[in-house]
Amino acid sequence: MSVDQHGNALTDADPAAVAAYDAAVDHLLHFRSEVGDLLSAALTVEPGLAMGRAMEAYLGVLGTEPDDVAAARESLTSYVAATDTSGLLPRERQHLAAAGALVRGDLVSGGRLLRALVVEHPRDALALAVGHQVDFFTADAVALRDRVGGVLGAWTEDDEHLGQLLGMHAFGLEECGLYGRSEDVGLRALELDPTDVWALHAVAHTYEMQGRFAEGIAFLDARADDWQQGNFLNVHNWWHYCLYLLEAGDTRRPLEIYDAVLHHAGSAGLAMEMLDAAALLWRLRLEGQDSGQRWVALADAWDAKVAVPLYSFNDMHAVMAYLGADRLADAERLVDSRSRWLAGDVDPSVTNVTMAREVGLPVARALVAFAREDYEGAVELLAPIRSRVQLFGGSHAQRDAVQRTLLEAAIRAGRLDLAQTLVSERLGVNPCSPYSWLKRATVVQALGDEVGADLARTQATVLRAGR
Repeated sequence: MSVDQHGNALTDADPAAVAAYDAAVDHLLHFRSEVGDLLSAALTVEPGLAMGRAMEAYLGVLGTEPDDVAAARESLTSYVAATDTSGLLPRERQHLAAAGALVRGDLVSGGRLLRALVVEHPRDALALAVGHQVDFFTADAVALRDRVGGVLGAWTEDDEHLGQLLGMHAFGLEECGLYGRSEDVGLRALELDPTDVWALHAVAHTYEMQGRFAEGIAFLDARADDWQQGNFLNVHNWWHYCLYLLEAGDTRRPLEIYDAVLHHAGSAGLAMEMLDAAALLWRLRLEGQDSGQRWVALADAWDAKVAVPLYSFNDMHAVMAYLGADRLADAERLVDSRSRWLAGDVDPSVTNVTMAREVGLPVARALVAFAREDYEGAVELLAPIRSRVQLFGGSHAQRDAVQRTLLEAAIRAGRLDLAQTLVSERLGVNPCSPYSWLKRATVVQALGDEVGADLARTQATVLRAGR
């Protein structure tokens, strides 16, 4: 019997295949692009490697690319049909079951199966890494925290990948609002491995959520060599950098970063990167900033991603891109196609069905209404769901695009009572956000309170000056 690098038993396999598989897991934990090549090497040596086939399916799902998901589903189905799985170890069969659920679109069941698996096998790094990302896709903050937190007792300071586990745990702590604890755990992860881009990402989130934008910029600048290239998160972490700049009042440099990193002619065209590009331009659009022709190229890139209803969170960003490019008809067609899909014979076990019905479609329709300058309509669509937008995934920072759209729609619709409530809520959570203080100034000035507006603007200026 073989074992992987963390001591988990494997059905007998060629040592070279196990070594390549272990290397692939290491690269997955580091978000390195070589993960696919290493896994292919493992399966070339040992085509029947069960853990390799499960990992192949996981990788097909994690990128949220429709073509990759379809290919992963076909490959896994063929493997299971041709394999006597009764001869596999129980842990391997559990992985194949979880992978099967995920390629069918049942993220909830897949996540639960992986959660049960690590209770019995707390050192299964693949199950932890994939389950953590599933929790992110479903925005299950408690699971993001506790899936990893529950196994840390089985890992020691001598474990090579303890840092990666701490990085995952730090992100879960942040999404649960435990910012101080998250920062401490994330920084400890980076002490163990400075190249842990997910830990760096978790710490970046803590600064974002607390309005510590100057510290965030300094933090990312100081570690530039560790995150700016060679990993799948570099674009996303640049997006966080842009958010800090926007809070600091800089709208020029974010567009320079957009052109150099977020989306350009040489971009890979990955959905997970394109949604960051759309989210940044949408924030600028809400503030009346002109992004020029950038929307056009981005909208064109989204055309290849929306043929099938895979993930509503992606659909929202495609709608943003179409609206930014003045392709209103295409945005409406996408919304209509998702409406027809939901009205048909859908499988209720597919997680995206609930995501689209409960949040995805209302948000997309609200974006269209906003673009049509039907601000009251946008408010009516967004206000009822503003406390449950997490149902369609993403992080607090990412979903803030929805909350900002609601706030801006309320202001433009003259719904100042609601706008005042929304601003007060934001400042109650993060009193160090210049954006929120400037929105307070806008609202109270519209209510006739010039003194209050001046005080709010002054507070924003003080925060941006770092005083």
